[in-house]
Amino acid sequence: MTTNADPAEDVPAELLDVFKALANPVRLQLLQWLREPELHFPVEQAIADPAEVGICVSHIQAKVGLAQSTVSAYMAALERAGLVRSTRVGKWTHYRRDEERIAWFVAALGRSL
Repeated sequence: MTTNADPAEDVPAELLDVFKALANPVRLQLLQWLREPELHFPVEQAIADPAEVGICVSHIQAKVGLAQSTVSAYMAALERAGLVRSTRVGKWTHYRRDEERIAWFVAALGRSL
């Protein structure tokens, strides 16, 4: 028995956005590093509290070793999916995980599958 139904219709669009953001291994790694920023980034060089404000994009770029434009695009994709939040401190953008949104995603995934 076959069906012409689009399988994506059964999955809420918000979940698909998160899946797309996490499908890239580098973006997934960035999100994992941001879970425990004090273990993965030079906190002593931070200009703001990593737990409260987040990690400076320049520190993220230095760790991942990619071009600033690529890192910015990756972080923007994670932000559009609601997985991270950005905060401007002077001319620098800082990113931190949105734990509430991540918890929502996990719960919604459990209800959907």
